[in-house]
Amino acid sequence: MCAPIYFSYFIFFNLFFCCALCIVHVFHIFGTLSFAAEDQQVLVTEEEFPEVKVDFQETFLGHNSPISRCRFSASGSNIASSSIDGTVRIWTYDSSTASSRNATIYCGSEVSALSWECRSDRLLLIGTANGGIKAWNADAKRVVCDLSTSRNFPSILDLKCSPVEPVFVFAAASRRHGSTTFERTGFANLTVWHMKTWKPLTVLPLGEDPPAITSLCFNHNGKILAASATDGMIHMFDMSAGLQITGWPAHDSPVSSVLFGPAETSIFSLGSDGKILEWSLHNQGQILWSRDCSRFCNPESFKTRMHEIALDSNGKRLLVTSGLVRAPIYQVQGHESELRTLPHSSSITSVDWHPTLPMYITGSADHSVRVTSIL
Repeated sequence: MCAPIYFSYFIFFNLFFCCALCIVHVFHIFGTLSFAAEDQQVLVTEEEFPEVKVDFQETFLGHNSPISRCRFSASGSNIASSSIDGTVRIWTYDSSTASSRNATIYCGSEVSALSWECRSDRLLLIGTANGGIKAWNADAKRVVCDLSTSRNFPSILDLKCSPVEPVFVFAAASRRHGSTTFERTGFANLTVWHMKTWKPLTVLPLGEDPPAITSLCFNHNGKILAASATDGMIHMFDMSAGLQITGWPAHDSPVSSVLFGPAETSIFSLGSDGKILEWSLHNQGQILWSRDCSRFCNPESFKTRMHEIALDSNGKRLLVTSGLVRAPIYQVQGHESELRTLPHSSSITSVDWHPTLPMYITGSADHSVRVTSIL
């Protein structure tokens, strides 16, 4: 009687043991897959973004030193590009477009800001590192105004034309000693100028001894101006009242570039920590979207220049300058993958999107400017 009972227990134990082994094996497989998936997620870096699919590309080799800025005109037909030797070139990438505006402008100092008049391709404003501002008439091919900032604020960091009114705003800064771009900027000054009388209209209030303003951006009707600062703040100004209406600490490091989102319900900022943040304008302080692009915009590359961001006409893709030979294109809306530009032979120092087409420009430290149309 004992043998059958013992045999039954033996069979039960073996079945239990086999099931336990199977369960352990299954957990091991799923665990391995899980860890493999996690490892794969970690291993997918920005370097592995797929390369853009190019419709066509043109390279402009008219400069003799690293590119500091490159900007499409209001229609997108013309491009202004500048280099650190103080030279500005106006040119067209399209052979079917008249090249009558092509010109070379000598400014005598590193060009730190370019802004086309928003209502036509006629006027280009040029800001230099020694406090000079030139207005170039592209039709007449001559300088129609040559201004200088005060001695207290000799460095132009950015300037922008209003999209509606004949005014522009420039951000100037005092100078101090330092090892990085941000450390060499001192106190800030924001001045509004009229583009017909070429006289100052007002100085926007920033408080006592304010940190330098690095980047400016108007909203679509020119009523609101956004400004980023070296203390990590974003400031918003009511242009009709000439007053600051709000502001918040956006980064723990200097903010290098700022721009409005496509619906103007948000604003993007790039910090010197390499982080891109999209901030809600309805719920101040709320982050809607973020990316860490420190692989391309590492703190070391910020020592020599301020990086910038550019948003395409649909507000779906964000292009960033890069300390490497390629620049990232982040997908802000939709589910398409992030992309990489075709390589230059040196770092990418300036970027801009065409106002209506899937086309962008990249300026590089290799002295070249490229126009790329993507599929």
